[in-house]
Amino acid sequence: MKIVIKIGGSAIAQGLDAGRFRAYAAVLRRLAKDHTVLIVVGGGTPAREYIGVAKELGANNSILDYVGIGVSRLNARLLISALGELAYPQPPHDYEEAGLAMYTGKIVVMGGVEPGQTTDAVAAILAEYVHADLLLRTTSVDAVYTADPKLDKSAKRIPRMTAEELVTLVTKIEMTAGANNIFDPLGAQIVKRSRIPLVVVGGADPQNLVAAAEGKPIGTLIK
Repeated sequence: MKIVIKIGGSAIAQGLDAGRFRAYAAVLRRLAKDHTVLIVVGGGTPAREYIGVAKELGANNSILDYVGIGVSRLNARLLISALGELAYPQPPHDYEEAGLAMYTGKIVVMGGVEPGQTTDAVAAILAEYVHADLLLRTTSVDAVYTADPKLDKSAKRIPRMTAEELVTLVTKIEMTAGANNIFDPLGAQIVKRSRIPLVVVGGADPQNLVAAAEGKPIGTLIK
């Protein structure tokens, strides 16, 4: 099976703890034994901090996007270091390069690509480009909810939904550099048109990726 995994920067780069990168690398090594694996890493808190400073300095939105892209690529390089020889040695700059890198048999790890595209969108487009069988996305919560469960105690967990329902849920999201959301609108539209199953799982435990790849009832299945 060919799997594209979007690892949120908040899941892997929180506090820039090397142990988090090692934990994810161990799980990715396990998945790579049976599957072709491509990774897109987000910028997380470090990206938001850099973007905040750049905004104060007067940078426009395109520049802010490039700042976030740069940080996401740094996170990708850290994960590549944790994976060692199993990883393609550098983050691809675009989808074509990522697709070619996949044929080396290595785990491909990349960050952002273009201004206006969050790493959610990058992961969805990459999954479509390489004809992935499954797209996985880690979040700061354990699934998709009707509202932010950290802010709204009445928010309900959604175990299963359609791509159309995902699009409806995220259409109110403002797409800004460094935004922290379940999924962005562009990425949701790509998921809808590509018809690739998406599973959203909690990123606190990297083992959730294995459970999702094995088809266990975890997180939210979007199909």
